[in-house]
Amino acid sequence: MQDAGERIASVSYWTQPVTWEPLTGGLSNENFTVTHGAEKFVVRFGKDYPFHHVFRDREIMATRAAHAAGFAPELVHTEPGVMVSRFIEARTYEAADVRANIDRVAARVRQFHSTMADKITGPGFMFWVFHVIRDYAHTLRQGGSRMTDQLPAYLELAAEMEAAQLPLPIVYGHHDFLPANFMDDGEKLWIVDFEYAGFSTAMFDLAGIASNAEFDADQAEHLLTAYFGAPPDDAVRQSHAAMQCASLLREAMWSMVSELHLDTPGVDYVAYTAENLERLDAAVRAYRAAFGRD
Repeated sequence: MQDAGERIASVSYWTQPVTWEPLTGGLSNENFTVTHGAEKFVVRFGKDYPFHHVFRDREIMATRAAHAAGFAPELVHTEPGVMVSRFIEARTYEAADVRANIDRVAARVRQFHSTMADKITGPGFMFWVFHVIRDYAHTLRQGGSRMTDQLPAYLELAAEMEAAQLPLPIVYGHHDFLPANFMDDGEKLWIVDFEYAGFSTAMFDLAGIASNAEFDADQAEHLLTAYFGAPPDDAVRQSHAAMQCASLLREAMWSMVSELHLDTPGVDYVAYTAENLERLDAAVRAYRAAFGRD
């Protein structure tokens, strides 16, 4: 098996020797910054993960569409298992940055939702988190997951949270708004990583932003007000809080599936599962307290 340097050097885009450094933080893909002459790029290695509903041809299409719409760096080259994008000088957000820039994040996400559909080509992909959770449960049962006994409770919780969702317009969403997928160059807020991009309602992205950046209730209210242009009513608040629970459940089950199928260097999926289940428990307790079920 080739090491990282050999794989990077073998990319056919290069016309001269390159130097490289790893980019840390990825949970399922390997990413590197590569210097090629006077230019700098990001190289991303990743294959199809059907168990996660990830297909690279769709990610490539979404990445190119996001660049055309002004959100993402240019994707300059692809080959099987490889994506090469231009490097941008920008600060990668952490959770505190998202909390400190709620208005800016909300405006950028609203713009993404309202403009991306016109750039999308080919078959449309639907990301509905409750289907993802149900399919993950099937994958976990089939794979003999250590968490199999917990699946009925997870599915019952998912059904409750799905029933709380409002019928909102369908938009083209990102569906993986971890803080690190926002990058700030001082003028523009960039968006990266489109593995899970597809059609859905806005609520999953709004819930993901809030849960991934650990918003409190006031910050969640701020996000919803900024995104919708008016303070949310109780139905919107409940839908958003329920979707935060679903987002955390999906992330925990994503990690459980990854325990079975992935072996990414430096990633402890068992610990990541436990971390997300702990956060899910807190979110469900808050949901019950706010919306009346013990």
